[in-house]
Amino acid sequence: MNETPKGPGGAAILVPVTRVQKPTLLRSENAESMAKRQRQISVSEFFSKNRHLLGFDNPRKALLTAIKEAVDNSLDACEESGILPDIEVSIRDRGNDRFRITVVDNGPGIVKAQVPNIFGKLLYGSKFHRLKMSRGQQGIGISAAGMYGLITTGRPVEIVSRTAATRPALFFELRIDTKKNHPEIMREMEVVWDQKHGTQVSIELEAKYHRGKQSVDEYLRQTAIANPHVSVVYRMPDGEVILYERSTQELPPDTAEIKPHPQGVELGILQGMLKEARGRNLAGFLQEEFSRVSKRVAEEICERAELSPRAYTSRVTREQVEKLLDGIAKTKIMNPPTNCVAPIGEEQLIYGLASVVPAEFYASATRPPAVYRGNPFIIEAALAYGGEIQGADSPARLLRFANRVPLLYQQGAGCCFGSTISVNWRNYGLQQPRGGLPLGPMTIVVHMASVWVPFTSESKEAIASYPEIEEQMTRALQECGRKLKLFLSRKKKDKEFQRKRDYIETYIPHIGIGLRDLIGLSDSERQGVVTCLTDLLERKS
Repeated sequence: MNETPKGPGGAAILVPVTRVQKPTLLRSENAESMAKRQRQISVSEFFSKNRHLLGFDNPRKALLTAIKEAVDNSLDACEESGILPDIEVSIRDRGNDRFRITVVDNGPGIVKAQVPNIFGKLLYGSKFHRLKMSRGQQGIGISAAGMYGLITTGRPVEIVSRTAATRPALFFELRIDTKKNHPEIMREMEVVWDQKHGTQVSIELEAKYHRGKQSVDEYLRQTAIANPHVSVVYRMPDGEVILYERSTQELPPDTAEIKPHPQGVELGILQGMLKEARGRNLAGFLQEEFSRVSKRVAEEICERAELSPRAYTSRVTREQVEKLLDGIAKTKIMNPPTNCVAPIGEEQLIYGLASVVPAEFYASATRPPAVYRGNPFIIEAALAYGGEIQGADSPARLLRFANRVPLLYQQGAGCCFGSTISVNWRNYGLQQPRGGLPLGPMTIVVHMASVWVPFTSESKEAIASYPEIEEQMTRALQECGRKLKLFLSRKKKDKEFQRKRDYIETYIPHIGIGLRDLIGLSDSERQGVVTCLTDLLERKS
């Protein structure tokens, strides 16, 4: 309780109270003034302020992301042209946390008119609208890397490209106008280049170089595992050169572009497709726009949706679109074709794994094609056990891939990790803590090949969890686990046999001595008995 202050003699002292006036907020905004501040945001301006969405959230990660995007583009271009990829990656330290990265490939090159847009415009590419397996999907990667370099160092992207030995090599120096999402060409000229065809891109950016599990070194190492047909020369900042030689001369199978599958389409997408398909009837629309829809299937869909096959697509209402989706769901439609997807293959996956991870035992499994949301996909798994792999009591190492691209970040965020720990590895002779990876000297590989990989974010670091995908991953890992169990059982039997053999070999000479003493054998006869018993043991083994 507060007491009133008193002076000498007990007289109360009156303390004046000052009232504090609250500041008055002047609200001068109205609808017209707020409307004047509204303006369209370009996609490049948005990502320049939200670059963490693309994997450029810190200098260490930025270096890896920039090189990854350039290498992915090079591999896609080479494979589509039927060229065995030869790729050179170099990192030069410019000081003050600045690095200059250069990636050179022997691909088909890029035509003059496309170079500025590919490297200086976000959401520009050829892969977004087609259902065909490829590493790139969004048309963001390499242009975003150039934008990051421009933001952090002010230096433009430098490109050299040549499409044939008979044509000149073209040099471009360009930057991206983030306000307009448009490329600005700073310089353009013909240059002398010793390559007959290919592309070279150089970007200077703010970054930090480091070694370890989430480094450029590890990314290129894992790229060699998932792409055994690739030759990579890697020049490190300290001048050291690492060569990853190709372990096979066989290119991945060529893939074909397919149409979307009707059972993967959503209401809004279907509504937009119907709006654009003018002048066609409903049955014809279904046959022409979707895969695996014949005339009979289209008529059955319309019948189950209670719609006329001859109805004009432009007159289909939203309620009828919902009925059409319901009719699609009730109709048995063949799974989409899988010639749009090219898995690594069990044999090639082991080749790639063995070239980088020396081990005692290898196993791989490729699952039959499956479908999620109408998108075909194939899951592969492999493992390497023993040999030079260290850590008998440490968790196994998990390597994740999507369309042959290593995923180095967010290991626990996607379905690869969840599927791996859901396998009961104890059934296959390994120890496994609750909710963790199995223990032992082992490297586990999980790969998803699909026309559209469902990443958890734009930075493409983890595969989203779909029940269909998780089921296939689990089954592929279980197949590898069964093969590992056979190997470990055989190894255990061999070890037990060797223990017994060593025990017998130890006492064979003593048996000879005992027979000599019991029945009076000579030394030569004793040696003959020992030799006979040893030969018998050899034949039994």
